[in-house]
Amino acid sequence: MIHNPVLRGFEPDPVILRVGDDFYIATSTFEWYPGVRIHHSRDLVNWRALGGVLDSRHLLDLTGVPDSGGIWAPGLSYADGLFHLVFTVVDTYAEGWKDLPNYVTTAPSVQGPWSDPVPLHGRGFDVSLFHDDDGRSWLLNMRFDWRPDRDMFAGIELQEYDRGTGSLLGEPRTISVGTAAGVAEGPHLYKKDGWYYLVHAEGGTGYEHGAAVARSRDLFGPYQPDPAGPLLTSRHDPSLELQKAGHCSLVRTSTDEWYAAHITARPYAERGRCVLGRETALQPVTWTEDGWPRIKGGVPAVTVPAPALAAAPVPPEPVTDRFDGLGPQWSTLRRPPTPDWIEAAPGRLRLHGGQSPVGRRAPSLVARRVTASRCTFETRLTFLPRTSDHLAGLTAYYNTRNWHYLYVTAEDDGSPVLTALSCAAGELTAHPVRIPLRPGLPVVLRAELDGPALRFSYSCDDDETGPHSLPLDLDATVLSDEHADEFHDGQLRVLGFTGAMLGLWAQDLDGTGVHADFAYATYQEDHA
Repeated sequence: MIHNPVLRGFEPDPVILRVGDDFYIATSTFEWYPGVRIHHSRDLVNWRALGGVLDSRHLLDLTGVPDSGGIWAPGLSYADGLFHLVFTVVDTYAEGWKDLPNYVTTAPSVQGPWSDPVPLHGRGFDVSLFHDDDGRSWLLNMRFDWRPDRDMFAGIELQEYDRGTGSLLGEPRTISVGTAAGVAEGPHLYKKDGWYYLVHAEGGTGYEHGAAVARSRDLFGPYQPDPAGPLLTSRHDPSLELQKAGHCSLVRTSTDEWYAAHITARPYAERGRCVLGRETALQPVTWTEDGWPRIKGGVPAVTVPAPALAAAPVPPEPVTDRFDGLGPQWSTLRRPPTPDWIEAAPGRLRLHGGQSPVGRRAPSLVARRVTASRCTFETRLTFLPRTSDHLAGLTAYYNTRNWHYLYVTAEDDGSPVLTALSCAAGELTAHPVRIPLRPGLPVVLRAELDGPALRFSYSCDDDETGPHSLPLDLDATVLSDEHADEFHDGQLRVLGFTGAMLGLWAQDLDGTGVHADFAYATYQEDHA
């Protein structure tokens, strides 16, 4: 059986692809490196993280992108013996404007090397490539219209793409404006039995989210929506365990079975906040006698039958990472993990202090996704701060405006102290906890997520009575898409598209040079 979500935690906008016996899912990464995460499976049940595609500034520059900007909804396809990745880098999205450069890169293997990205256009986002059986290829995207008196979601565009030159041909054509649900985006095109099937997201990214399908005998339409309604949605049933279902892509197995990869979310309360962000799930797809794809009931199921493929287990991820390199479970914020600020060696991850928590050019944060509502994260820190401008520790993080931080810094007299700081919608709270530490003595820091609650604790090497819990009752739900969304005077200011992360953070606010050493990181889910 397939147990959903198959990719847990912050893994949205899945595009699924089969090449031979191998299945790949690519997901959005927004402001995090490496850009575009890839997972691999041979049976659709067991998935292994391969890491990210866009792993250097040569391939992707995220300097200064806004929270939940950066990489939106990539498209992954295969033709001519090459993987083709198309992606949007969202540089601006607020106050009615969007700057949306789109690129294409190719590689002989999904693990690279990837070619220099070639710019395509900036008319919209959620790009994907469709390779027709006549040898021609087509780029799809939603069309963004900035004009205040227009619907900014102006329909689904199609334009020919020349695989040989990596360039666009002719003029774009609008092939669909979606359904009455509105917000047509995330398009993917498929061909079966002489029909072109357009699958796209609709209804926005929240609890009204869904996926629709339309078909045409002609590539350019007109496309007739499925008269049965949405292919998939949770919008009509708040009791479903999997909410926000939509944004589908389809795959056909070697055993001629079809599946849809889609977004979903698991709120902690009915229609509540989703700390785990938007996740990836799979649903079987059947075809009606008159040629429409259907998901049972049009709703997402937690457990579904797996395809008739040989089981292909993958090794479990180690609970404790001692940093013999930086594994695929880790991401870095807005800049790639280059040696000028991060050094991984067995038994030590050294972070050279970076910008403040609101800095968008050079933060020093390495983090991993929260994949369960109950989990713990622990590290052992050695840090010698000289002033209050030097900070290092453990964070439960969503974006620059929403996080909790357990950190070591220095008092005015230079003595080290352990304390905590929180930020919710940009408002700082300095918690009244200050625990003196011995200079140079390592300290173990621990975060425990217990549904909507977050607890910090610590212990020192010379203290046999620990760990000690900090007397703080922290709200984990500020680390959610719903809390991160911000509107002022009716204008969008901040989007929440990612998910909660647990990470290691260091700041050098006076620029005098300071580093922090982390001996290990342990992440463990509580399945009780």
